[in-house]
Amino acid sequence: MQVAKPKVVVVLGMMGCIPVAGTGMAWNTIQHLVGLRRLGYDVYYIESTGVWPFNAIADDCTFPVTYIRTLLSRFGFEEKWAYVAAHSDGRCYGLSELQVKALYERADAIVNLFGGTVLREEHLQCPIRIYLETDPVVHQIHIANGEYKYIDLVGAHTALFSWGENYGEPDCAVPTAPFVYQATRPPVVLGHWATPYDPTARRFTTVAHWDQSAKDLEYNGERYSWSKHREFLKVLALPQRTTQEFSLALAIDDPAAVQLLKAHGWGVEDAYVASKTLESYREYIWRSRGEFTVAKDMNVRLRSGWFSERSAAYLAAGKPVITQETGFSKFLPTGMGLYTFRVLDDIPPAVEAINSDYQKHSNAAKEIAAEYFDAEKLLRRLMRSAGL
Repeated sequence: MQVAKPKVVVVLGMMGCIPVAGTGMAWNTIQHLVGLRRLGYDVYYIESTGVWPFNAIADDCTFPVTYIRTLLSRFGFEEKWAYVAAHSDGRCYGLSELQVKALYERADAIVNLFGGTVLREEHLQCPIRIYLETDPVVHQIHIANGEYKYIDLVGAHTALFSWGENYGEPDCAVPTAPFVYQATRPPVVLGHWATPYDPTARRFTTVAHWDQSAKDLEYNGERYSWSKHREFLKVLALPQRTTQEFSLALAIDDPAAVQLLKAHGWGVEDAYVASKTLESYREYIWRSRGEFTVAKDMNVRLRSGWFSERSAAYLAAGKPVITQETGFSKFLPTGMGLYTFRVLDDIPPAVEAINSDYQKHSNAAKEIAAEYFDAEKLLRRLMRSAGL
């Protein structure tokens, strides 16, 4: 009896554009690749964004190529990747140009992770083209503002998915027309985050960029912010309202802001040190008591339903999470291992509840991760919904 060949899935990613191992790109990409492989797919990674190489002052692809090769080799994808210099001469690293061409011709599905690759003619021959949006609202506002570049980008796909789990709900103001998106969540490979229960962990932490105001957007005469610093400033007094310790690993270039945070009792660490490698990022989470974090203003005000892949990793490590409400609490259980807040006054009671029975909340966090963020569960559902 002939055994059917596994379906071929090509994941289009952006790891070489933003090579910070701990943050969204690297761990997020790895967990998609590993999760899909565990489902039995023949998985390849291709980076072909057309973005100039990271930190390059000349057309030199050495850094992203070395970074991608090293990272993927650790997870068994040694012969399953290519970096295409689409920003210049189209030269291929890893797989050859002919191999990449043949791969697109026989692929059963393409997953455009982060929605970060503009599909070209070679991609369009694939019958299933999945847009997988991890940062809701941005493309939707561009589309609502009539920017055809983004309309064409999204419209080139056959199935659309977003971590904006509240899209289409009456209380969600994200302008999704003319497209319909299916909801999904950050997939977590649970075994990558497992760690023994540690009642001695002291600080609630998170990893974030401080000021990204350059990415703010206008919609319907209002300004919607991409930057988290405005949301952190709303809860600046938090450390003075509780005996709990808080520390932020920030990508920040603002000495006055650092001084302001420290004056209010926040610990401030270097996000690039915490996120330098996969291990350093994971160990940072493992050393934490839990996560306290905020969401981007555009997700909060428009109630996209977004939930962070970083917060999902904290949960998987048994670290309770307190995070800003975006509408996700309609779909995820809160009040045990996971808490939401809208205003500063909501946070101290959540901290007190977690600390009153830390082991119970740690166990609850792991249970939430296993039930709602398991990579195989989420990606199986996504691929089936996409038609594979």
